[in-house]
Amino acid sequence: MRDNTQIERLEAESVNSAEARQPLYASRRKIFPKRASGSFRRFKWLVMAITLGTYYLTPWLRWDRGPFALDQAVLVDLANRRVYFFFIEIWPQEFYYVAGLLVMAGIGLFLVTSTVGRAWCGYTCPQTVWVDLLLVVERAIEGDRNARMKLDSGPWTVRKLGLRVSKHATWLVIAAATGGAWIFYFADAPTLVGEVFSGTAAPVAYITIAVLTATTYTFGGLMREQVCTYMCPWPRIQAAMLDETSLTVTYNDWRGEPRSRHAKKVLAAGQPVGDCVDCNACVAVCPMGIDIRDGQQLECITCALCIDACDGVMDKLGRERGLISYATLSDYNANVMLATAGGSCPVTPSLVRTVNGKFSDKVAHFHIGKIFRPRTYVYMAVWSLIGLGLLYSLLTRDRLEINVLHDRNPQFVTLSEGSIRNGYTVKLLNMIPEPRTIIVTIQGLPGAQMSVAGVDLPANRSFAIPVEPDRLKMLKVFVRQPAEQIKGQAQTFKFRVEDKASFESDEYTATFNAPEIAR
Repeated sequence: MRDNTQIERLEAESVNSAEARQPLYASRRKIFPKRASGSFRRFKWLVMAITLGTYYLTPWLRWDRGPFALDQAVLVDLANRRVYFFFIEIWPQEFYYVAGLLVMAGIGLFLVTSTVGRAWCGYTCPQTVWVDLLLVVERAIEGDRNARMKLDSGPWTVRKLGLRVSKHATWLVIAAATGGAWIFYFADAPTLVGEVFSGTAAPVAYITIAVLTATTYTFGGLMREQVCTYMCPWPRIQAAMLDETSLTVTYNDWRGEPRSRHAKKVLAAGQPVGDCVDCNACVAVCPMGIDIRDGQQLECITCALCIDACDGVMDKLGRERGLISYATLSDYNANVMLATAGGSCPVTPSLVRTVNGKFSDKVAHFHIGKIFRPRTYVYMAVWSLIGLGLLYSLLTRDRLEINVLHDRNPQFVTLSEGSIRNGYTVKLLNMIPEPRTIIVTIQGLPGAQMSVAGVDLPANRSFAIPVEPDRLKMLKVFVRQPAEQIKGQAQTFKFRVEDKASFESDEYTATFNAPEIAR
């Protein structure tokens, strides 16, 4: 065993621990997280690169939809009430697709939380991602933890003023880019960026940029962990999603206690000593300002940076990694019972190790199969069924629709020759970015013919109507039936629309009113 004296002890205090937490009206105590290195930190870099790259670059992706539609791959076209996602086009009446995706996102969040804890908070939450990004800027300009603490506590000098101005100016640029990227999802990005810089964009564009710049700068740069602790509801909800087999970041006190900075002296005195050398490395790297050794806490976002820090210390000491690790409550409890001889004594490190210093075979270790349990399968099944349902609906939907509204006043008109005429507002919906010729036909209603206002053709049972791409066309249609053909007080018939080129069709059942039902 190597000497613990080679491990640097960091003067780090868990600002947000339950014992040190201040009242809500107390001023914020700044947290200066130390830069961590390790597998989880590298994974967070990867996630940050993917999420930020996706957010900033997606509006610039192109997708050819022909000459009659914008070629932006992902676009929320509020002016024309459309949502484009590559080859998918969503109309307002199809908003259930968006609702379905939101439901899938919620269930997916439940699935992830129930299996691997607050992984959303620790890796992919926008607050976490942008705080990480702004911390990169802060470290690059002001230095790592000790340098930033010294700068913060020191007097205002020209150097300090220059560093602070540089940092906040860079933060504002990133925040403005964040707001600017958001508005590009709602209009053609190349066109809008020119309008923004030339001052000709709509006022709502500048307002949106200003609001998102302010929120990104304030939440990510100034408030940081306070957003997660006091503003976000998820820490208070996620506890209901966890159970004994959910993975959480855990300090394994069954092997770490009793902690000591002078292990050799303690062992020489015949006293037990754990693996924790009380170096506070886990506290120094925590962006939330907590001490994971205090147990599970509301503030912990399970970013696992404390695992990287502790593993680095264990490597220097020549001890096994995993003093802080992802673990399930069931495994932790089993190991605590082993280390305390069933709860009959304090934690005794020798109870979890063999005579040669290795871990006992009785020590419970995590394996991936433990997270696959009935609860996980239920979430996965519900999530998959919703996704398959949306996919089936998407692949089988028609892009041609008809809606009909019967005139209410008058319900019918008796013409001079005795025939009865009803008026209808017919809406033809062409939901593809190509022009179409739609055949409108009436079915049923013996002897009836229709005429279309604005179409200079004799009355007939069928008309060919051109419809512009991605447009709703409204027609005023009059249906006339000879008096001798009228049967009953009300007769039903169908308006049928068909596109011969694509073989798509749709029908609407309408009612033809006669004088008898008008009274």
